[in-house]
Amino acid sequence: MLSAIDPLAVVRSAPQAALRGVLPVALPRPWRVPVQRGALAAQRLAWLGVLGALLLLAPPVQAQDAQAAPLKAESPYFFVQGAQPGVEALPLKRTDVHAHVSGVIADVVVTQHYRNEGQVPIEARYIFPGGTHAAVNGMVVRVGKRRVVAQIREKQAARIEYDAARREGKTAALLEQHRPNVFQMQVANILPGDEVDVELRYNELLVPTDGQYQFVFPTVVGPRYAPPRSAASHAALPPEGALAALGRPGGGSTAPERSPADTSGGQPTPSGGAFPAQPVLHAGQPSPAGFTMQVDIDSPLAIHALASSSHAIDTQVGGDDGRHARVQLARDATRGAANADNRDFILGWRLAGDAIQSGVLLQRGEKENFFLAMVQPPRSVAPAQIAPRDYIFVVDISGSMHGFPLDTAKALMRQLLGNLRPSDRFNVLLFAGSNRMLSPQSVPATPANVNAAIRTIEQMGGSGSTELLPALRRVYAEPKTPDLSRTVVVVTDGYVTVEDEAFALVRGHLGQANLFAFGIGSSVNRHLMEGLARAGMGEPFVITRPDEAKAQAERFRKLIESPVLTSVQARFEGLDVYDVEPPQLPDVLAERPVIVFGKWRAPAAGRHGQPRLVVEGQGAGGPYRQELPVDVQAAAGQDEPALRFLWARHRIASLSDQEALTGGDAQKAAITRLGLDYSLLTQYTSFIAVDQVVRNPGGQGATSNQPSPMPEGVTDRAVGDASALGAAVASTPEPETWAAMLVVLAVLGAQLARRRQRRSYTA
Repeated sequence: MLSAIDPLAVVRSAPQAALRGVLPVALPRPWRVPVQRGALAAQRLAWLGVLGALLLLAPPVQAQDAQAAPLKAESPYFFVQGAQPGVEALPLKRTDVHAHVSGVIADVVVTQHYRNEGQVPIEARYIFPGGTHAAVNGMVVRVGKRRVVAQIREKQAARIEYDAARREGKTAALLEQHRPNVFQMQVANILPGDEVDVELRYNELLVPTDGQYQFVFPTVVGPRYAPPRSAASHAALPPEGALAALGRPGGGSTAPERSPADTSGGQPTPSGGAFPAQPVLHAGQPSPAGFTMQVDIDSPLAIHALASSSHAIDTQVGGDDGRHARVQLARDATRGAANADNRDFILGWRLAGDAIQSGVLLQRGEKENFFLAMVQPPRSVAPAQIAPRDYIFVVDISGSMHGFPLDTAKALMRQLLGNLRPSDRFNVLLFAGSNRMLSPQSVPATPANVNAAIRTIEQMGGSGSTELLPALRRVYAEPKTPDLSRTVVVVTDGYVTVEDEAFALVRGHLGQANLFAFGIGSSVNRHLMEGLARAGMGEPFVITRPDEAKAQAERFRKLIESPVLTSVQARFEGLDVYDVEPPQLPDVLAERPVIVFGKWRAPAAGRHGQPRLVVEGQGAGGPYRQELPVDVQAAAGQDEPALRFLWARHRIASLSDQEALTGGDAQKAAITRLGLDYSLLTQYTSFIAVDQVVRNPGGQGATSNQPSPMPEGVTDRAVGDASALGAAVASTPEPETWAAMLVVLAVLGAQLARRRQRRSYTA
């Protein structure tokens, strides 16, 4: 270990030791001069070796803050069966998912079945994923014939209530949010022989892109790398004028420096919080828990091209009009029901004529009325002239990317670089525990430069930790040509816990560059990818297989060439609306609908004219305007209760973005109030259900942490390298490797000089 080496002791002792090793205690005077010369040469060689080792032993990225106490990060760890004799180690037996998609809104019910087959009462803990836009609004717990409806509480209050129920011996369940897409379930006092069902309900809006609808259900949380606090807040940035050294082995490390726009300070924010320790199974080991999936689709138009890119499925299309469909996992299929919970379930379809469901949905409530407007943008048009751009590709080559994910990333990079025009400029930053640029500065995208970059990337192997923040800081520290717009492209699986800090960093540098995020793998951290793209005013992409790289690279090229709609504005005429989300509409980069949430009041009696929504903007072909009628009288007939949850979830996401930008918990009160008022799971609110029957007096028992399968295509390096803090970029030898090589050379040189001296002595 590097920490066990005392460089000063090595400096003091190594040259003298080398001299002692080659200089005899007593020699005849005629032999002493040549032998001393050889000894001095060996000493110089030893000195050079030690000095080189000192230079390379400097930590590549980790610069410890003398005033900041190190924070031990929770790390993923491999699950060991039978660690507690007599304790049920795998209480989660099955997860059943039933999704009903009506138009553009998905109503999803997830039922987790727990059973204690051990000999002592247990508390089951399970970390599981959710959709990034899921509005979790209900939980029910069933213990035998008893049914307990969960209540929403402030997070700390829910935790106190749960702990009290656990100690009292009551069966209780607590659902907490660690990230918008990562949840933790805890079920206390499951007695031997007990069966407990926990039912979660959430809603999600399905927004089509390029006419393609997609329902995604994440099944597994990939192991997350959590850097210590000092690593998150003090990452290495290259000093001005030192760019030429960054391509050398071990380069890229300087004294700690904080980016001026890093307002979060690198500390875990309340909305992010600490990530819990997570047990995982070894790569390729199937999950002991069963998994079922059923999706029912009711569409206003005929359903076309219904298919799953992730699983083998059985489909049934009902009715003569083809507007209804049922999808289930295929039985006895390699990528169907067997081993189905180690990757995202992805289901896609189109509607007849590639139409999307434009219009305004209304909901009448007891206290508030809600609306959802979805407006189809114009078709993308290739511009006649495209200005040159400067691209920096930030490519993750850490341990979790080893194998299939990195192979997919390489296929993507071949396509992305191959699509550049000679007038563009580009550079590539590779990062793991440390980072380095392939070139001191951006270079023209000539065939020779592109091919050289591709050849270098092809040689990469995945290992080391995932220091995303230092990589992003270094990118934003790079000088750029004033007359070129810069685009940052991040390619990673997203298995990190510093989402909020990354969002704040990207948004703080929005004036320097926009950002596009490519998520690689079967179970991508979509929260990170979507948040980075949202903060950088770009678009997220998810690539689950190498054969998808070409199509996604082409889509990226089209987005970069020209936005579909800019200067977008939406207004209602004849209808009083308020609390509209988002307050300002972003540019539309893809053929994705303009989405507007909000609340409305009934128009005054006697008002003439039908209310309408007007959307205006600037398209590639000129000014754009679209009007949609709003039928308030028919609101009762199209009542959609999910709208209140979706509106509140979108408002919470907006407040969370603001909180991530400013740091601290400035929006805690507002987010907590929304969670309590609309019965939503948030970073500050939790669901708690307590069965009031005391079933385990004293609350004694064991804890079982349910393991998750390793995501498909991810190797054990994702966990084995997780604690390798500061591991250097895998494409170059590690600093300790270089040091060891130099020390070996010094020793060999000393031995060679000694042998020559002996031969001279015997002669």
